[in-house]
Amino acid sequence: MDLSTGQARPVNRHWRFTGWLLAAVWLFFLNVPLATALHQPQPWRRVVGVAALIVFGLGYVLLFQWARRLRQSLLPIPVPRAWTGLLLLLAVGVASIPGTGGDWLATLVYVAAAAVFLLPFREALATVVLCAVTPVLASRLVPGWEAESTIVFAVLLASFAMFGVSRLAQRNSELQAAQQEIHRLAVAEERARAARDLHDILGHSLTVVAIKAELAGRLIEVDRDRAAAEIADVEGLARAALADVRQTVGAYREVTLAGELAGARSALAAAGIAADLPADVPALPAERDRLFGWAVREGVTNVVRHSGARCCAIRVHPDRVEVSDDGRGPSTPDGSGHGLVGLRERARRLDAAVSVGRRADGSGFLLRVHAPVDAR
Repeated sequence: MDLSTGQARPVNRHWRFTGWLLAAVWLFFLNVPLATALHQPQPWRRVVGVAALIVFGLGYVLLFQWARRLRQSLLPIPVPRAWTGLLLLLAVGVASIPGTGGDWLATLVYVAAAAVFLLPFREALATVVLCAVTPVLASRLVPGWEAESTIVFAVLLASFAMFGVSRLAQRNSELQAAQQEIHRLAVAEERARAARDLHDILGHSLTVVAIKAELAGRLIEVDRDRAAAEIADVEGLARAALADVRQTVGAYREVTLAGELAGARSALAAAGIAADLPADVPALPAERDRLFGWAVREGVTNVVRHSGARCCAIRVHPDRVEVSDDGRGPSTPDGSGHGLVGLRERARRLDAAVSVGRRADGSGFLLRVHAPVDAR
């Protein structure tokens, strides 16, 4: 199925040919009524018998292929249309009686098999029973017709075989549907992860760029050298952001706690916020180091953007990282912002917990990511 359009992909030519072959090969068993029709002494009986059997065989193959295409497209078989096809098939079989005599009963084998493939279980079972008892009843009601036990056996055997084929086709369709759903979910997850990473990377970089550009605008008339230095920083940050985007498109950017702490120091200084950062950090497992790095990035971005704080403190412990400030907090204090949502998704992979809220003294804001000590 094409995920972009929601439509089934066309079956390749090899499988189309195989499907026709599977349907047509069973028509070999119409040889008995066909031989009877060809040996009729009256020409009109020969024509009627042969023509009816040809139409019957073609109709059976077309009906089988129609149902097979629906199953491959993961579409339900319309029961009214299935009944219409079966009744027409039966009518053509009955129409062959002038040329085939009692041998027309062989067509019931195909009607029963088609019913199993097309109809719900109970309706298919009733049809099979009727096809199986018809030869016995016909031998008693129609003079000259002999009871054909082989036809009854063939009806039951063909129906049982077609039941296995239909169950296999159904399981294959369910497996195909499951594979397509897995693929769709994988694509959706990949898109969400790419969007989250781009938000986290560009959100931080562009926030710092905006603050430094604003600072440079204020300094340009007061301290041109300092303004030029800030503009140079803006250029460097813009180039770094572009490199980050390229890395994200090609793979995923490697985030480290040490790198994010260095970036936090620069961002807070540009925003005029006093930074209380650790001089060193404990040795952490690689995945926890990345998670804490993302936490520092998100926390500092929110402090710079929304808090209006004068001071920001970052504390790193073996099992947790905390980013706190003395401001009013982020624009979404319930933690529903895009960055915090992405941070929570990352934390869940390590069984870590993300909490946001006021500091213990009731002032400012605190972001904490706590990871179990046995986390990776």
